[in-house]
Amino acid sequence: MEMDLNAQVKKAGFFQRLKEFPCKLKDGVTKRIKNVQKFGKDDPRRIIHSLKVGLSLTLVSMLYYVRPLYNSFGVSGMWAILTVVVVSEFTVGGTLSKGLNRGFATLIAGALGVGAVHLARFCGDKGEPIVLGIFVFSLGAAATFSRFFPRIKQRYDYGALIFILTFSMVAVSGYRTDEILVMAYQRLSTILIGGTICILVSIFVFPVWAGEDLHKMVANNIIKLANSLEGFEGEYFPSSEKTSKETNSCVQQYKSILTSKSTEDTLANLARWEPGHGRFRLRHPWTKYLKIAGLVRQCAFHFEILNGYVLSDVKIPQDFISKIQEPCSIMSREACEALKAIAKSIKTMKRDSVCVNAHIENSKNAIQNLRIALKTSSPETEKDLLEIIPGVTMASILIEIVNYVEKISEAVEEFSGLAHFKETLDPKVSPELGQHQLLHRGSVKPVLEGDSEEENNSSPHVVINVHDEQPPTTSEKIVSGVQKTRVGVV
Repeated sequence: MEMDLNAQVKKAGFFQRLKEFPCKLKDGVTKRIKNVQKFGKDDPRRIIHSLKVGLSLTLVSMLYYVRPLYNSFGVSGMWAILTVVVVSEFTVGGTLSKGLNRGFATLIAGALGVGAVHLARFCGDKGEPIVLGIFVFSLGAAATFSRFFPRIKQRYDYGALIFILTFSMVAVSGYRTDEILVMAYQRLSTILIGGTICILVSIFVFPVWAGEDLHKMVANNIIKLANSLEGFEGEYFPSSEKTSKETNSCVQQYKSILTSKSTEDTLANLARWEPGHGRFRLRHPWTKYLKIAGLVRQCAFHFEILNGYVLSDVKIPQDFISKIQEPCSIMSREACEALKAIAKSIKTMKRDSVCVNAHIENSKNAIQNLRIALKTSSPETEKDLLEIIPGVTMASILIEIVNYVEKISEAVEEFSGLAHFKETLDPKVSPELGQHQLLHRGSVKPVLEGDSEEENNSSPHVVINVHDEQPPTTSEKIVSGVQKTRVGVV
């Protein structure tokens, strides 16, 4: 009876699972479709890149489909398809890097392989394989060792790999065939055709520039620092304007900066392969982005320490908090505005050093006020000292962050000169007058003609030259001259 009951239960469970299977299958397919849609919406360039690779493969397939092309290249047309598959990268810089590395490595290795085969044939039937073996061993070992050098590893690693592969294939296969030149020519031609098609499609069909991605990434990381600093003020010195959840989410934005070094290095390396495009000239200072990014990352590490004090349960005396709150708030607020101005300067590629320096100067003034506040808050007992140590440490970290903001500003100022940033002019200042225009607020007392000379000399006075906004012509200067008015300053 028990066995029959178990069999019935298993049978019922099987039918239940079978009944639920269509619903589960539908839910699983729907979930995966939504994930794919979300993945595509996050960055539509991924879909475009996939279509570009499909277009490149279709074009190189013509080497097989078109009879005259097939008669010229034969089965070597497969090398063009293979080249498209391995060379196509998401960015223009990545495609150029792999395409040029593969093209030049194939050309050099093919030439050396053909030369090695012809040289080995002078050694007779018995000496030929020995000489070829020595060549393959020597050049293969030397090229492999070169891949350990950091500069070659960073920029030419793929080229060294293709060099080893091509030279070995040409040298070894040349031992069994007499048409070594024809084989080398067909393979080199098809590889160059495949690489050229990939490069042209990558550049002219919805290009994705690694340099532009790097430019935006550095600017966005600086904005994340500014948001974290703004969130710190709201979290450590809470106000009714923002909730704790909002400020905490702002504070955590710096965390993505801590792990962005590898991406920045990769983008900077690929950007150096790209031609001039848009706002970026041919010899754009891409390495300066890494310097700025390094300072931003060091600043983010200080945020990691600062965040530990924000999340700690240590209670600091309220009277001490009230003394340092104003200067600390001014420091964080002004440093936040400075970072936002720096990020805007990078995004728009326009200099705004006046605004940035003003905010940094305000932060320095707040640092002086903070030091004065700390001196006036000297603890009376050892217990009081221990209670205020976390607050003092927090203030010192905040001072270090302000110092890093100044270093970032200096690095961006240096970079802006090399990248030929445009000057930002104050719209209130006339371009013709430029920096020579002086705005002065005050009251003036005119010196009347009836006043005596002694009264005039006894009161302080200045001479003001009044010019028109539009510069007068030479004839007007000769006729009218420069009009002068004497006024007394009150």
